[in-house]
Amino acid sequence: MAYLREVRQLAAAAGKPALLYVPPQLPEGTLRELAAQLPGWSGVAVGEALREEDSRRIRVGGSGVLSAQLSLVRRLRSAGAGTIVAAGAVSQPQDALELLAAGANSVQLHSGLVYAGPGLPKRINEAILYERIRETEEPQPPSFWANWGWMYLLGLSMMIGGVLAWLIASTSVLLPYDETFLGVSRSVINRFNGHIIHFMSHDRITLAGTMISIGIFYSQLARHGLRFGLHWARTALMASCTVGFSSFFLYLGYGYFDPLHAAAAAVLLPMLLLTLRGLKDAPSRKPPGVRNDRVWRRAQWGQCCFVVLGFGLAVGGLTIAFVGITSVFVPTDLAYLGVSAQQLAEWNERLIPLIAHDRAGFGGALFSLAVAIAGSALWGVNQGESWLWWTFLWGGIPGFAAGLLVHFHIGYTDFIHLLPVYIAVLLYASGLYLMHPFLVRRAGKGTETDATTTTAETATTTAEPI
Repeated sequence: MAYLREVRQLAAAAGKPALLYVPPQLPEGTLRELAAQLPGWSGVAVGEALREEDSRRIRVGGSGVLSAQLSLVRRLRSAGAGTIVAAGAVSQPQDALELLAAGANSVQLHSGLVYAGPGLPKRINEAILYERIRETEEPQPPSFWANWGWMYLLGLSMMIGGVLAWLIASTSVLLPYDETFLGVSRSVINRFNGHIIHFMSHDRITLAGTMISIGIFYSQLARHGLRFGLHWARTALMASCTVGFSSFFLYLGYGYFDPLHAAAAAVLLPMLLLTLRGLKDAPSRKPPGVRNDRVWRRAQWGQCCFVVLGFGLAVGGLTIAFVGITSVFVPTDLAYLGVSAQQLAEWNERLIPLIAHDRAGFGGALFSLAVAIAGSALWGVNQGESWLWWTFLWGGIPGFAAGLLVHFHIGYTDFIHLLPVYIAVLLYASGLYLMHPFLVRRAGKGTETDATTTTAETATTTAEPI
């Protein structure tokens, strides 16, 4: 005790706050002695479980360690402790809510980060914010034309543009200004090599499907995210739009300026700028999931599938864009065409820049979609957000359908070439299956105990005297 008094005096002399560390295994007699010194300290830190068996109990979700921690926090609060930092036994948001209701001023995370993952701080903060605002009056959402509606229209325009691009790519393929640039018609190209038009159709249809998928994500994130001030939705949208609009300048690498692409960018860019007007962040008013139950653990695997999918598509998009502005073709492309890049260039020196434009454009669009998927999967997965599950479902179908169907339609079925698509479809389907119960079911139903009820019960528990 003399040592503690000396430490307290040194801290006071230096003008620094000092917290008294109280381990959970402290003997009863020692705890009573420390209680007499509490007024001289800035606060108390209730420690993490130090024994192996206690750490194991935290990992498997045992309530004994948390109960002991709650009891100690209540006793310290009744003894007049100032600031109480509960630095242990928190493995899920519900644990943090109970400790705060018992008298802790804040909580620290240790083993919980290992067993519940790096998303635990975000989940705890969302649960605390929800408890603080749940009884307050819900603010009126901004009008459609205030900001979020413009992003919704941008997404809708992307979907319409994607449908039109799909129709053109599945019929004439080449636009009049494409033929003007080449100096030859579609029939002349077909007489030279019947696979070229099919190959260009496959590039443009995959781009069209990706555009539709992007439009679905943008409109959904605007309607359900930006409209209610969700910061993660705003971040995902702005990051995706930034890389999407920037990809227009890839034309500098292949030397073909597409007037229709430029016109579309000129129309859509003001919608993005109008979206930025008066955007404000606000906490979600939907009850969050607060327990690490079986449904939550299953959803973690589904979330992992979509995060991996998002990063995988980003790598694929960057690779396709880089190939598009450099070599343009991969070996399987030339095997399908049956000619070399040199032969194509010798026949028409403008043909490769036109094909490169399609490839680089698709790569940029795929990267933009990947950012939206990864951002939504990393930050948006929360219990009861059924709209996000439907966004993943409908947002993935056009892109995957376009990518697979057109390859089989034109006979470009090389297994190695399509292997990344097969893996992506597997991740997509697995993620949807695993996350469905968590995203579609509301918090507070089923096996999930309502956080409000549990917290209220904890708050009314009588504190044990020291």
